[in-house]
Amino acid sequence: MDVDEHGDEAAASIAAAIGEPARARMLYYLMDGQARTSTELSVVADVAPSTASAHLGRLTASRLVTVAVKGKQRHFSLADRNVASVLEGLSVLAGVTGDARANPRPPARMREARTCYDHLAGEIGVLLHDRLQTLGFLNAGPEPSGAYQLSATGAEALQALGVDLEATRALRRRFAYGCLDWSERRPHLGGALGAAILNVARRREWVVKDLDSRALSVTPRGRREMAAKFGVEI
Repeated sequence: MDVDEHGDEAAASIAAAIGEPARARMLYYLMDGQARTSTELSVVADVAPSTASAHLGRLTASRLVTVAVKGKQRHFSLADRNVASVLEGLSVLAGVTGDARANPRPPARMREARTCYDHLAGEIGVLLHDRLQTLGFLNAGPEPSGAYQLSATGAEALQALGVDLEATRALRRRFAYGCLDWSERRPHLGGALGAAILNVARRREWVVKDLDSRALSVTPRGRREMAAKFGVEI
């Protein structure tokens, strides 16, 4: 298909792929950035394994998920950050306030902290975003890009924290921008910088990831150090 000439048809096809409830549940379950087997995804979507395979075939053909073969197992993941951004945006548009595969009322731990693909989201993600701006670490770039620029003071502070800014800037993705949070309805920090900060938070054991969801548990150490370094009071 020539996307330049038929972009509307391509967009409609992708929307239809996402629009089936079982497929949507699979996609949202993959929002933690982890790969899952078709068996796991069939349970999440509440469909038979054969039906799950058909759905995953559609999602793969629509380039929404990728598949990696490991021995006899096939593991599925979101195709890239763009897919995660679209799903997060749809949650905001739909007024969703919970995990798509769970109760519509999100548990407190999901509201407090979770991953948005590869960066920090939820109440803590929004608070950190706001504090980085208040401290003058992040400045809004020229409109309408929505990009953020890192100040010299911010660069010094984040490097001292352990963020490799040279490697982060070298990545072929947006450096920093406001990503609208579906539970808080305000932005958290997205982009390569947001991912780098989450990696540091994990290394420093500020947060610990749940085994079966996108939720993050904030450790006592994390509460102390985020308050001391950024003024984030949790």
